[in-house]
Amino acid sequence: MNILKELVYRLRGEFTTERLVKMGMKVGKGFKRLNGVILDPSHCWLIEIGDHVTLAPRVHILCHDASTKEFLNYTKIGRVTIGDHVFIGAESVVLPGVTIGDRVIIGANSTVTHDIPENSVAVGSPARVICTLDSYLEKEKARMKAAPCYDETYTLRQNVSMEKRMKQKDELLGKIGYID
Repeated sequence: MNILKELVYRLRGEFTTERLVKMGMKVGKGFKRLNGVILDPSHCWLIEIGDHVTLAPRVHILCHDASTKEFLNYTKIGRVTIGDHVFIGAESVVLPGVTIGDRVIIGANSTVTHDIPENSVAVGSPARVICTLDSYLEKEKARMKAAPCYDETYTLRQNVSMEKRMKQKDELLGKIGYID
């Protein structure tokens, strides 16, 4: 199975996490890499990812920036360090030289150009801290009290029925819900 996975990744021009680790990248336990994530293979040994990190679809972690090559004959490079319990949203880019602290959420489609302190929520391009993680989670807990909440039977992992799909669709008209 690992040979097949490696072959599929190579055909797509990508590297498996296992291959990048063999090349020097460090990854903690509970790492989740979703579809289309690019972990800079040309300088992967400069990437350090902590425990319980999720990279949503199409996140790019870059340790090099070739914008200077044409003009200075050198490409900028830098380490990227991601702490523990971090979620980086879909389509986000983390640039060279960035450290993301522990317990951080980076919003979808953000460009992380500077360090993000621990216990933060950061969004935008360039990403900026908008609140602490603690205050964000308190706000979401309060919203959950009045919102529809669904268990795992409402997911594709549990082969959700068409009836439950339509029920959920109706219940979420004009509002946000939560799923286990």
